[in-house]
Amino acid sequence: MKGTIKQRSEGSYSLIVDLPRQRGDKRKQKWITFKGTKREAQKELARLITEVDDDTFQEPSKITLAQFFERWLTHMTSQVDERTHIGYAEKARKNITPLLGSTLLTKLRPEQISQAYAQALGRGRRDGKGGLSSRTVHHMHRILKQALGQAVTWGVLKRNPCDAVDPPRVEKKEMKTFDTAQTADALSEMRKTRFLIAYLLAALCGLRRGEIAALRWKNVDLDTGVLKIVQTARQIKTVVSYKPVKNDKGRPVALSSTMVDELRAHRARQAEELLRLGIKLTGDSFVFAQVDGSPIKPGSITNDWVRLVARYKLPKIRLHDLRHTHATAMLGSGIHPKIAQERLGHSSIAITLDLYSHVMPNMQADAIQTMDNELRAAISKQPK
Repeated sequence: MKGTIKQRSEGSYSLIVDLPRQRGDKRKQKWITFKGTKREAQKELARLITEVDDDTFQEPSKITLAQFFERWLTHMTSQVDERTHIGYAEKARKNITPLLGSTLLTKLRPEQISQAYAQALGRGRRDGKGGLSSRTVHHMHRILKQALGQAVTWGVLKRNPCDAVDPPRVEKKEMKTFDTAQTADALSEMRKTRFLIAYLLAALCGLRRGEIAALRWKNVDLDTGVLKIVQTARQIKTVVSYKPVKNDKGRPVALSSTMVDELRAHRARQAEELLRLGIKLTGDSFVFAQVDGSPIKPGSITNDWVRLVARYKLPKIRLHDLRHTHATAMLGSGIHPKIAQERLGHSSIAITLDLYSHVMPNMQADAIQTMDNELRAAISKQPK
């Protein structure tokens, strides 16, 4: 294919590219405006000619990345749940669009994306106080790559420029958990609040806050010592919705004798409270609820935990870290990671191993010591 360059004004050129045609067709040309030096214009023309020859040329569109994001977000409304969609929209509109939104979609190049990530890391905060975390920029990359992948599917782009971009490396934060003594101390303080059973379900069963807020008595069998997670509560601003867990059969969680005793005592107190209001406790009643039995918001559990930690000067860990505390204690006690995965509700054992890899070295050392002890015992029994 052929192409020519015509200068329009200082720093502005028209790139004229011959397009493929069938025999007998009139000559087809594409005129593209280019801003830059003549040398840069020559390089861009050479690139365009190569794309035409490789049948990867995409005629430039007037749609910007910001405009395409809105189209993509509308499409994603029916593809993901509301909370996930809100996260996509926030990252797209508030983090990515200020950096790349004015760029024509078909003009977006890998080097521009890499530069945008560097800028976000350096000074990307909207309040002007420094850069975004590598984890946030990594999320930005995932959303941008997914959106541009849809552009390829729709035929708007020939290739996804994000395929040639490496997102920033995300360094793992040190996981904060309670040790056994701290857990015991925390439990004594937890008894001073009516949120006790919620914290126990997190610390002794590894439940997420949404699972705690959605748990009903019909899914708790105190005789067999097993509860089943069948729903989770999702809070978006002040609105709470309930959705089934991915496994339609639910996730069984075995209860320790301590947890069974605590749940029995909690059920008796709850039934008494409701009876004073003329309400009967039933299987559909929430295990952890307001005084009148109405559902509690997941955010309320978190807010009370923050107040509890501050009031009694407990080690500063998040509510979700009670779940991590339970998982770490399990694995540290030699429980097989597969059992931990099923109990915690991870979709794969790889997630469990990745999250709690810090516990694995101790498990390996204990396993080797056990094997060594067994070998020594066998050797000592050999006749001399």
